[in-house]
Amino acid sequence: MDKSLLYKIAITLIPNVGPVLARNLISYCGGVEEVFKAKIARLIKVPGIGDITAKEVTEADVLQRAEEEVEFMLKHNIKPLFYLDENYPRRLKECYDSPLMLYHKGNADLNAQRIVGIVGTRNATDYGKSVCEKIVDELAALDVLVVSGLAYGIDICAHKASLEKGLKTVGVLGHGLHTLYPSVHRSAAQKMVEQGGLLTEFISNSDFNKENFPKRNRIIAGLVDALIVVETKKKGGAIITAEIANTYNRDVFAVPGNINAQYSEGCNFLIRTNKAALLDDVNEFIEAMSWSQEKKNGKAAKQARLFENLDADEQTLVDILKAEQKIRIDELSQKMNRPSGVIANSLLSLELKGIVKTLPGKVYELC
Repeated sequence: MDKSLLYKIAITLIPNVGPVLARNLISYCGGVEEVFKAKIARLIKVPGIGDITAKEVTEADVLQRAEEEVEFMLKHNIKPLFYLDENYPRRLKECYDSPLMLYHKGNADLNAQRIVGIVGTRNATDYGKSVCEKIVDELAALDVLVVSGLAYGIDICAHKASLEKGLKTVGVLGHGLHTLYPSVHRSAAQKMVEQGGLLTEFISNSDFNKENFPKRNRIIAGLVDALIVVETKKKGGAIITAEIANTYNRDVFAVPGNINAQYSEGCNFLIRTNKAALLDDVNEFIEAMSWSQEKKNGKAAKQARLFENLDADEQTLVDILKAEQKIRIDELSQKMNRPSGVIANSLLSLELKGIVKTLPGKVYELC
């Protein structure tokens, strides 16, 4: 049995230690296993860790439960994804409160080139379902990975439409992989394991409660390049996902609807308050995401002429942007191991030369 995996699971089971505190502990102690070996006197020096939490860390009896989980994973072909692992979803890793550990059953590439989240009300209307199916149909040519929450309504509509169009689709769950809720979607979930997958941060046999769903929603928001809200009430769960996606600097789009329809009021609200861009044409969405192949091809000749007389930092930035397409300034700073201020100056120079443009959330792409 992989001893390191035991500790990776175990640290997520310590009472009152969430993802942020756990990262602090791992960073300060120099590793996951070292957290369990540290003395209270050392632990209380970790930011956010007081006497009570430090005592819980040293007294936590969680390794046996972690062993049980490893056995469950082996039996059911479940892949662990720890936040320091290379195959952990890189988009999600950008989020400050992303889960330390994910459990994935399926074959989806969670670092796919294009990932779209599609969410909405559990009480989808015929209008919402038809729009959802149309969006998936028009995205099929781009081979996007579609992510949703496997719930009633828009979620399951997005998953089923993706399966029908041959797109891989991932359902993010608010419970462990020992069960499936709602059970009526079991048939679709089984197909998704062969054409995408199921993903959760919850261990098997963990308590199943409504507080899990906002946690589930943040994973959906963090996994994607863009989130599309099809139908929702003004206080629906999809609104929470959209709000989280905005805090993560994700692109959020909403489908407008009849002003008198209760399941369109949430989407109309997001558009009206500039928390989402209006989506009434999938081609415009594709253009907004810079996913149009024709647009990329059209850029090539222009860029070739512009990519002359660049200094070393500018050339490195251009090379990264060619590979990544869109990237945040903090990621650029990390990749280049250069201060963000220096990166910002180089980006400004490239912007003035007409090579780079700025997108919302300090995201950059080639013009």
